[in-house]
Amino acid sequence: MNKTEDKLIEKSKEAFCLAIELYNKPTIKYRVEGFSHFICNAWELMLKAHMIKTFGENSIYYKDNLQRTLSLENCVQKIFTNNKDPLRINLEKIIELRNTSTHFITEEYEMVYIPLFQACIFNFNEKMMAFHNIDMATIIPQNFLTLSVSMKALNEAEIIAKYPEPIATHFIDLKTSVDHLSINNNAKFAIRIDHYYYITKNKDTATNIVHFDKNAIPGITVVKELQDPNNTHKYTAKSCINAIKERLQREHIELTYNQNPTKFTSFHFTNFCKYYGLKENEKLCYVHKQYSTPQYSYSQQMIDFIVDEIIKDPAHILDNIKK
Repeated sequence: MNKTEDKLIEKSKEAFCLAIELYNKPTIKYRVEGFSHFICNAWELMLKAHMIKTFGENSIYYKDNLQRTLSLENCVQKIFTNNKDPLRINLEKIIELRNTSTHFITEEYEMVYIPLFQACIFNFNEKMMAFHNIDMATIIPQNFLTLSVSMKALNEAEIIAKYPEPIATHFIDLKTSVDHLSINNNAKFAIRIDHYYYITKNKDTATNIVHFDKNAIPGITVVKELQDPNNTHKYTAKSCINAIKERLQREHIELTYNQNPTKFTSFHFTNFCKYYGLKENEKLCYVHKQYSTPQYSYSQQMIDFIVDEIIKDPAHILDNIKK
């Protein structure tokens, strides 16, 4: 453990664990600020270790000052060169939060940033595995990698009433900006939490029960169809396949096809769709019929379904489905 990069990795793992432990502790009120500080520290140390291994030890220092190491912003720009990469945008937003967290932060920030924090944790684990072959799930159990948060709907009227106008306006603008980025990026930017309500006659299948009251002040609208596939079915076939491969790698699932180790490809994806009729299931697949040739987009449930089926029998499922 004499190498600089090894020491950086050890400190990075500790900062990552501290970020999660602090956020999940129910008595801590400094959760948003504390998490942003420690998770940024974990990323910076991990990326610098990667830079040392890849480019040499001098790569983590400013060229005109070898006594001063690069900032996290500099490391992110050097490693993730695509400024439209959702992972990079996610990190930049959290870095922005860390840089301003010494100023006034409202308790409602948690509800805006929790989807970004959750994505950041999964991104960190993925890159720690890719860069250093370390699975953080072996250090922190997989179920603890999910952040604990009390989610309630944000009420802009309450924000305006609760805070001075400059703070309320800044917060509402921030929420709008993050929501827009969440819609236009994938799960590497934000892990969104959506709630859907359906009408069913069998209440035994329901997790919550509500009733209609004609005298109630707040009104509701009954929506029987999904209205925006850009939100519910945002994966292309390519991004769907990549997400499946990442999940399998993260869970150490090894696939076999024709008695040889293999990766999940578009060929296998097509076979799954045909065998299970996935493109006919509107919860999994949305058909864009406005084009001369129909185009397809897929939901998160599609990824979950395929991964769950593979895990049942990774050694034979690809051959069985092909046959």
